[in-house]
Amino acid sequence: MASRQNPPIRPTVVLLVRHGKTPTTGKVLPGRAGGLHLSDEGQAQADAVAARIGALAESGRYGPVAVYASPLERTAETARPIAKRLGLRVRSDRGLLECEFGAWTGAKLSVLAKKPEWTQVQRSPSGFRFPGGESFLEMQARITSAIARLVALHPGEAVVAVSHADPIKAAVAAAAGTHLDLFQRLTISPCSVSALAYSQAGPHVLAVNSTGALTELAIA
Repeated sequence: MASRQNPPIRPTVVLLVRHGKTPTTGKVLPGRAGGLHLSDEGQAQADAVAARIGALAESGRYGPVAVYASPLERTAETARPIAKRLGLRVRSDRGLLECEFGAWTGAKLSVLAKKPEWTQVQRSPSGFRFPGGESFLEMQARITSAIARLVALHPGEAVVAVSHADPIKAAVAAAAGTHLDLFQRLTISPCSVSALAYSQAGPHVLAVNSTGALTELAIA
């Protein structure tokens, strides 16, 4: 039992939000190319996730104290309604960026799926590096380092981090102790929330790809 002199330390909760839909979602590998904005549907998704996160804050359980987003337009546009709902500002963080896909940036997914390397991307990504870009291992190290930095900045609090599908999958896999070669088995939908808690006991996965209410999160 914790003494009065040493009360239990609350975990830091990171709400990882994938950006909303864009006109190319599911069709093209946009990577870090600029100029890609949310579609009307994506903006509606951003407004909806802002309401869900706002409801969590209003419940009195771990209201986020900061909103971070990767520097790309689609993540910033997703983060803005969340920040507005919480009365905060959006802070840009390059550690939350999409994977650097190099020469594959902007290619159609239907074309990439025919490449012989596509099987490795899906089945053993830990050994793959995008031509002229990042390896999956580098991407995972980057996103987990970014999250560790946010956790250190906000001990015992909650933060929102708006990022992209692959980095979020890599972060969830790391928190769950799952090998990177299995991370493609995870699904991260547009404007879904994946909640991770970090404490002295280590990371805990609270939710993955949640598109429902967040007020029932089992936060210790």
